[in-house]
Amino acid sequence: MIRYPDRALKTIGVTAPSSGVPEELHHLLEGAIAQLERQGFAVKATPNAWSQKEAKSSPAAVRAKELISIWRDSQIDAIIPPWGGELLLEVLEYLDFQKFTPKWLLGYSDVSLLSLAITLNTGIATAHGTNIVDLRGSETDATTARWVDVLSSTKASVIKQVSSERYQKNWSHDKPAAGVFNLTEPTEWKTVSGKAERLEGRLLGGCIDVIRHLIGTPYGNVDAFRKKFISGEPVVWFLENCEMNTPDLKRSLLQMKYAGWFDNCSGIVFGRSEANDAVQGYTAEMVYEELAEQLKIPIVYDADIGHQPPQVILVNGAHAIFHVDDGKGRVVQEFR
Repeated sequence: MIRYPDRALKTIGVTAPSSGVPEELHHLLEGAIAQLERQGFAVKATPNAWSQKEAKSSPAAVRAKELISIWRDSQIDAIIPPWGGELLLEVLEYLDFQKFTPKWLLGYSDVSLLSLAITLNTGIATAHGTNIVDLRGSETDATTARWVDVLSSTKASVIKQVSSERYQKNWSHDKPAAGVFNLTEPTEWKTVSGKAERLEGRLLGGCIDVIRHLIGTPYGNVDAFRKKFISGEPVVWFLENCEMNTPDLKRSLLQMKYAGWFDNCSGIVFGRSEANDAVQGYTAEMVYEELAEQLKIPIVYDADIGHQPPQVILVNGAHAIFHVDDGKGRVVQEFR
């Protein structure tokens, strides 16, 4: 049985299990905290949220200690790291997952490795979506704004979301705009079949670049998760690519397939990515088509997930139904 947090959303904790914010960018985190406080939330940050050196916020043991400290803080209702990073994998060996209690964790990129590991090993629901730095704007698009609804939800909640109208093609943290994002490109959710598709199952996923490194470790036993927490229900995977070209994407998906991660999979939803560079004419669309044929499942791509915002908020462990038709997407998540 999946365990969902059961508390009102009043206080947000900020800690950096991957990358923290270097001094020259402190204004970004300061702006996010100030904006959240204006919205009525209290915010508590650990020291490593404000530091960055040698590709990480602090040594692995320190990152684990600060994460555990803020997780056990009874005043903290949800944890949102500043952003992703590179070396969260180092932290896992310092965590005792069996001591985790239900509390919302929200993030993406490298943070999704932690989220997936927590859900797989504890059955605690975790959320994939915006990071805290991207909440600093005085205005928030309708898609991103749903983070509040999700993190305010408890067991038996039903969350309905729809695809965005427009997305951001290029990334810049320095854009001086009230809404932070520069949403200029028309959003179009696509299917490999070219037809309307319906996908249903328990959600699991994250950034492929990092979650693939859970394969073969004690932290990535998807089969055990299925048996213990979802009674063998089918899984819908949501995946996004940060930096891999198409052959690397294909290799990673094959590794997941060979490891059994796609057993009893009822569909896959891929996020948009500017990293899907074709190699010798081999495109991401070809990768998706090959995977759909191999697994005999529907595949959706260019969805509102990942490094080209905005993002729908997807919950690891939740029961979900995706409807995709005529370029539009709808997802209903049931917290059961």
